[in-house]
Amino acid sequence: MTTSSETAGYALNQTMLRVRDPEDSLRFYRDILGMTLLQRLDFEDMQFSLYFLAYLGEGEIIPSDPAARARFIFDRETTLELTHNWGSEKEIATPYHNGNSEPRGFGHIGISVPDVYEACQRFERLGATFVKRPDDGKMKGIAFVSDPDGYWIEILSSPRMTDFLT
Repeated sequence: MTTSSETAGYALNQTMLRVRDPEDSLRFYRDILGMTLLQRLDFEDMQFSLYFLAYLGEGEIIPSDPAARARFIFDRETTLELTHNWGSEKEIATPYHNGNSEPRGFGHIGISVPDVYEACQRFERLGATFVKRPDDGKMKGIAFVSDPDGYWIEILSSPRMTDFLT
């Protein structure tokens, strides 16, 4: 396959998920999945906040200069944007649909790890909620955990995925 010269330089930058309680969500994505919070932006007039998270490469440092930080966030690939609409944390349950029950829509995001079984042992220790453990069902070696709002996160490793794709 070839890439059109018209789309050279395009990259998938972010996936946005709406979250009920940003503190719960940050604990999950930061402390369990190991992502780094790159930036928080509050929009007081519109009453919402954005939280940009990503995995940092070895030696990567988040710039302190606001313009450099913006380029760092919006020029990279695969950033997770959590959107918190103020007041939703006061609701008893998440007001958001995870897409995996009727009506189906959004399915999941995927996190690649070196070893699914080792990662899942860590997730278990940290209290993650499993939708599917690595040896459940017909597809062995992949897992799904859910975040505080019920969104599914697939846990996979490239060596195992080659078994499915070859």
